[in-house]
Amino acid sequence: MNTDVAPPLGWWQQTCRLAAATAVGTAAWLSMGVLLSRGEGDGAGSWFLVGDPLVALGCLAALLWRRRFPLAVAVTVVIASAASALATGAALMALCSVSTRRRPVEIGVVVVVYVTASQFTEGFYSVQSPPGTIWFQLALPALTAGIAVAVGTAIGARRVEVRSLRDRAESAEREQTARAAQTRALERNRIAREMHDVLAHRISLVAMQAGVLDHRRDLGAEESRVLVRGIAEGSHQALEELRDVLGVLRADPGHPEPPQPSLDRIPDLVADAHASGLDVTLADAVTGTPPDVVGRTGYRVVQEGLTNAAKHAPGAHIRITLDGTVGGTLEVGVRNGPATASVRPPASGFGLLGLAERVDLAGGELSHHPTADDGYALTARLPWPRPGHERRA
Repeated sequence: MNTDVAPPLGWWQQTCRLAAATAVGTAAWLSMGVLLSRGEGDGAGSWFLVGDPLVALGCLAALLWRRRFPLAVAVTVVIASAASALATGAALMALCSVSTRRRPVEIGVVVVVYVTASQFTEGFYSVQSPPGTIWFQLALPALTAGIAVAVGTAIGARRVEVRSLRDRAESAEREQTARAAQTRALERNRIAREMHDVLAHRISLVAMQAGVLDHRRDLGAEESRVLVRGIAEGSHQALEELRDVLGVLRADPGHPEPPQPSLDRIPDLVADAHASGLDVTLADAVTGTPPDVVGRTGYRVVQEGLTNAAKHAPGAHIRITLDGTVGGTLEVGVRNGPATASVRPPASGFGLLGLAERVDLAGGELSHHPTADDGYALTARLPWPRPGHERRA
């Protein structure tokens, strides 16, 4: 950004500043009139009444272009002010304006021109000066020029400070907008993972039960009723869980989210899988209660493993292993044998991608690979810090 360009002025500000320059010039012009009325001037009456105001009017008009051509206007006005006492205010205003740029060379040039031009005023007004006043004739314009320079430099410094504050505010606003957009994106990703974790498991079980009804023609009436009841209950639970996830979107910012599942809910997953016809066994060797993030991530690993096994290996035996203790690691494994059914749904891969993100955020490691017996193994290792270490972190 160019700091030499002053902000534009409105017509009211422009008028007020020209009026101030006119007021200062009027005071100098009246003082000169007093000296002339006392007979201290000789033959300058016509110039005082006609020429002086015309020159001052031209100087005031030139000030309208001082922001576009600051140095040229300043030099022109201070030279012309030597022929017009009424233009003194315009000269000081031009000097103040060029000082706002805070360029020492330009300021020095205009000050020297102003002080030098002021020495030729006697050529237009033959005011008799007492002997030995040459230093006074140099000191007075130098003093007034110094005041104008000081005021202009302060105004320029203030403009730079205001511009800097404005730039900082705009930068902070842009950063806040970027952070808000990033937060929204992260929240959308989190909700997408939650919806996948919640719905994929339920829908996969419902799809498996519906597939059994479609392919098994030898089922009795009671077995069919059990499967239909499982489909209805699974669909209802999927809708309830979806409603809970969407409720987080509609809730107020201060409204607490519903409790997230942890390792203590894994037996419920196993029970639901049993009710849906899956062959699942659970080996739990965990001692203690893990932190919320670790427990929730372990739950999602088991949920994703059951979902994938139900979709891609229907009828296979599934073994879930949990092992861990405080101060060590939590190891979660879901392993299934080869599929006994030939119909398998297409794989999207989004579940494992989202699960890998979850495990990575928890500081753990996730691995998944086929086994030697044409089965599949999903394992996760999650750090389980001690409570004291977690608080210090």
